[in-house]
Amino acid sequence: MSKNIVIIGGGIVGLSSAYFLQKEGHQVTVIDKSDISSGASFVNAGYLTPSHIIPMASPGKITQGIKWMFNSSSPFYMKPRWDTDFFKWSWYFHKSSTNAKVEKAIPVIKDINILSRDLFEGIKASGDLGDFQLERKGLLMLYQTQKSYDHEMEVAEKASFLGLEVRELNQSQLAEMEPNIAIDAKGAIHYECDGHTTPTEFMPKMLQYLKNAGVTIKTNEEVLDVVIKANKINEVRTSKQVYSPDEIVLAAGSWSGQLSKKLNIKLPLQAGKGYRINVSRPTGISMPAVLMESSIAVTPMNGFTRFAGTMEFSGINTYIRKERVAAIAAGAKKFYTELEITNEEIADAKTGMRPVSPDGLPYIGKSKDVENLTFATGHAMMGWSLGPATGKLIAEIIDDTKTSMNIVAFNPQRKF
Repeated sequence: MSKNIVIIGGGIVGLSSAYFLQKEGHQVTVIDKSDISSGASFVNAGYLTPSHIIPMASPGKITQGIKWMFNSSSPFYMKPRWDTDFFKWSWYFHKSSTNAKVEKAIPVIKDINILSRDLFEGIKASGDLGDFQLERKGLLMLYQTQKSYDHEMEVAEKASFLGLEVRELNQSQLAEMEPNIAIDAKGAIHYECDGHTTPTEFMPKMLQYLKNAGVTIKTNEEVLDVVIKANKINEVRTSKQVYSPDEIVLAAGSWSGQLSKKLNIKLPLQAGKGYRINVSRPTGISMPAVLMESSIAVTPMNGFTRFAGTMEFSGINTYIRKERVAAIAAGAKKFYTELEITNEEIADAKTGMRPVSPDGLPYIGKSKDVENLTFATGHAMMGWSLGPATGKLIAEIIDDTKTSMNIVAFNPQRKF
């Protein structure tokens, strides 16, 4: 039965949800407070990463964050501030950062990443969006120290055990794979299972497809309030009009926590800010790579090479910390010794905020308190990678059909 569905949020998760819901015959409206041309869905590394099986909440992460708290250029920065929501989230993050919980999360993260990678390929094969970059070259984890190598080999062994394609590369093999740029690294772990895209290409194509398919896209329109009657959302009130949908999907990224408060629902969520630098001239880089000691993601996209990274917890804001952008440029130089990122390229840096749950797993599922509300948020650094999978699962949840995978681990109101 066709339903009238409002999706709050026009990022990769919201648009992917709209894509699969309209395929099932629903009348879909996407509402976003921006013009859907910036933010996390546009500035990310574009990775499809089955290899990223370790959640952000892992042993030692909080300790590392505290050590780096007073270094605003550090890869994992937590700005000191009095914020009770952040204190609670930090405590839940600490509780989630155990070996037992990480081991439990690993197969779940792998499964949803593979589902999403396959769905990206299905979208491309359908021709709905026309042509767009979708490559399966894999991902290089470049390391300069024995410590980083040992750490990544532990992950690689787990990935290999789970059936993911991974191999070691020595310096000569690395030079053979990347012959057009000098790399200062002892070697690499090559996750052949991974892929990459160009977000700034994919997002406009998806938007245009949805409009052509009859999805209503409302931009520069902010959700101000919701009216609940008999445990159901009766009205969604925005800065421009009032909606009375059958179902609501909350896919508002880092703003999802604020909107949840309007529903009297506690959704532990923090905005994790990331930055990107684009270099729109030949770099010689042909392989996506993570520069381990620098904590930087590098992606050869359509028309430019992107350098992205950092995780900054400083609340919801779009302020660009110049020292963090400079750290990305300097970190890239440590590995690509011939690369010179210019002051103009640094000045053109952009930022986006990722919605981070305390345990590193997304919130995907029905609310237990509000009958017609479904959550689709909290993806942390894997939002791009998991967009299509989340959209597919949302359509299955709303249609009350068997989901493509077990979603118990993504329960939006799980205990921490």
